[in-house]
Amino acid sequence: MKQVLVLSGKGGTGKTTLSSSMIKLTGAKAYADCDVDAPNLHLAINENLDPVKSDFYGLPVAEIDSEKCISCDLCRQKCRFDAIELTDIYTVDRFACEGCAVCQLVCPADAIEMVPRVTGKLSLYENDHIFSTAELCMGSGNSGLLVTEVKKSLMSWSDKVPVAIIDGSPGIGCPVIASISGVDLVVLVTEPTISGFSDMERIIETSRGFPAKIAVCINKYNLHKENTEKIENYCKDRDIPILGKIPFEKDAVSLLNKGMTLADKDGPARDAIENIVTGVLGLLNMIV
Repeated sequence: MKQVLVLSGKGGTGKTTLSSSMIKLTGAKAYADCDVDAPNLHLAINENLDPVKSDFYGLPVAEIDSEKCISCDLCRQKCRFDAIELTDIYTVDRFACEGCAVCQLVCPADAIEMVPRVTGKLSLYENDHIFSTAELCMGSGNSGLLVTEVKKSLMSWSDKVPVAIIDGSPGIGCPVIASISGVDLVVLVTEPTISGFSDMERIIETSRGFPAKIAVCINKYNLHKENTEKIENYCKDRDIPILGKIPFEKDAVSLLNKGMTLADKDGPARDAIENIVTGVLGLLNMIV
């Protein structure tokens, strides 16, 4: 199974819009949403199955046994995250605790235990297709580990389908790194703005640390001709293929609000995405 990952250097460039449209146009039977901080692909593709949900356990959290505690204050002094508070007794702020276990190490009374905690919720839709996604719990970290679990579920169909489309996270942080690992092609969505160009540079440099192929598409390209040309020249100088340029579609928001994609409406935007799909399959050396 070939894996196509759609990324963007910043939020709001049209990453999920492109991913959902590609899923519709290719008839993909395997896809995932790795934007675990704010997953929304299930809305864009109007998923109507009931998912199988499961808890994801990240790093453990410290728990202090007040009956064993001798109030030596070592745990509070050594906690670099200021997660231990003293009121009448010593308590742990579960949102601030990073699970490093230093407090447990320095406690002379053996009053601190590291206990598992749920940091995310995994959802798996599986019938004639597979859709893997997850959502990080509020205040939780280690989203890269949760992304890895999302991809593991997707890979259970690796011998059943030829291609999988993955909607990634914006930026260059841990969830993006986990998303890129093991994919065959990274499709970077950018826009003709100053911030769009700057963030595109960052995600290109990040992606180049992996063996995956890299390609770019420009969304809403006709809103600023000069910046579009700047993006094209940048990619040309670095031998990065541009798969296509999607024109601004004024009905995009209303389509998404209805659980539809740009692929559901005939017009220039759909035509551009069809060309992008053709380019993607070409880069994957699949039959076009």
